[in-house]
Amino acid sequence: MIRRMTDRNIFNYERNARTSLQYWALLALGLFFAWAGSTIDPLTNCSDDGECAPWLVPVAKWIGIVVALAGAGHLWVNPRRGSRIDAQSGDLVWWQNRLATGEGDAGRIHPSRISKIRIVSDSDSDAVHLYDLNGERQPFFDTEVIPWPYDKWADGLAAQWPHIQVEKN
Repeated sequence: MIRRMTDRNIFNYERNARTSLQYWALLALGLFFAWAGSTIDPLTNCSDDGECAPWLVPVAKWIGIVVALAGAGHLWVNPRRGSRIDAQSGDLVWWQNRLATGEGDAGRIHPSRISKIRIVSDSDSDAVHLYDLNGERQPFFDTEVIPWPYDKWADGLAAQWPHIQVEKN
C-alpha cells in the first residue's frame, strides 16, 4: 500500500556537485594556492629571523593545482545524490555518485521493511543509518542522500509508517 505524503518535498531530495558549495570552494581554494604559488618568489619566502623555506612555495602551488583539479573534476562530472519515494512501488529509493549514464551507488527498500533509523550527532559530524527488519544496515544510505535536518526527515517517515523507530544520539 502506498501512503500519501503530507510534505512531498521532504521525501523528494536531489543534489548535484554543481549546486554544492563544497566543490566550488574546493576549486576556489585550489586556484588561490596555485596563483599564490605562481606569483610568490621562493627566494623571498623568508621570515624576519632569516629562516627560509624556498621549497614551500612550489609545494603549495602543486597542492593548489591538485585541489583545483579535484574540484573542477567533480563540477565537470557532476555526480548526483538524493532520495525519493517511488510513486509506483512505494519504495524508498536513494542514490550517490550517480552520473549522467545512470551509474552509481544506490539502494531501495519499502518503508514497511524498515525497522529503525539511527541518527548519530556529535560536534564534528552527523551520521544516519537505515536498518531493515533483519537488523541489517542498508548500504549507501547516509547524510548525503537526505535533507537536513535529518531528524525532521526521519520523524516524517516514521509519522507515515509508525512501526519505524527513530533513534537519536
